[in-house]
Amino acid sequence: MSSRRPLRIVLIALLVLAVIVLAGVLAVLLPILTHQSAGGSGQRVPQDFAAESSAEGADGRTRTLSVETADGQPAELDALNPGERLVVRGEGFDSGIGIYLAICGIPASPEEKPGPCLGGIPEGAMTGEADESLLASAWITNDWAWRNFATHGFGENGSFEVELTVPEASGDGIDCRVDRCAIATRADHTASGDRVQDMLLPVAFRD
Repeated sequence: MSSRRPLRIVLIALLVLAVIVLAGVLAVLLPILTHQSAGGSGQRVPQDFAAESSAEGADGRTRTLSVETADGQPAELDALNPGERLVVRGEGFDSGIGIYLAICGIPASPEEKPGPCLGGIPEGAMTGEADESLLASAWITNDWAWRNFATHGFGENGSFEVELTVPEASGDGIDCRVDRCAIATRADHTASGDRVQDMLLPVAFRD
């Protein structure tokens, strides 16, 4: 009888561990599976190369996306050069929905997410070793389950500030010398079907 007690204790411990692991998995997956779209961002994509744009989304939030050069000068978004440093700022975003920030293709309609995007997932982001001074794209989230993997978090009033290094004009199925592209924000993988965080500032690359 006494020999069965240690085995019973081990089985109970394994069961408790399994429940804890399952609860953790559900805590991560459930918000993704149950997320409801908040609608669109309400932005009319600028027809020029404006360095700032604001729009009131279907959720009632007014989002602003702006960009300047790393030394604080107006950015020439109609003549980007690979390797150029840009500072991108956002205000009014929903900090409960993580976003990706990159140079992406402008979608044909507001119901489609921006993409494909240059830069891909920030190099080193998934290991926490991303060099924030050399990012061609960024992942911004306050979600506890993903924050340690992201490159940035949201500040007060859904704000963020990211320094991007302009990547080469083509790659990942897009060529911004031919295709219409923009500095874009879009919901991350936890709410990929939600268009409420989509904001775009059109860009062109210098020949």
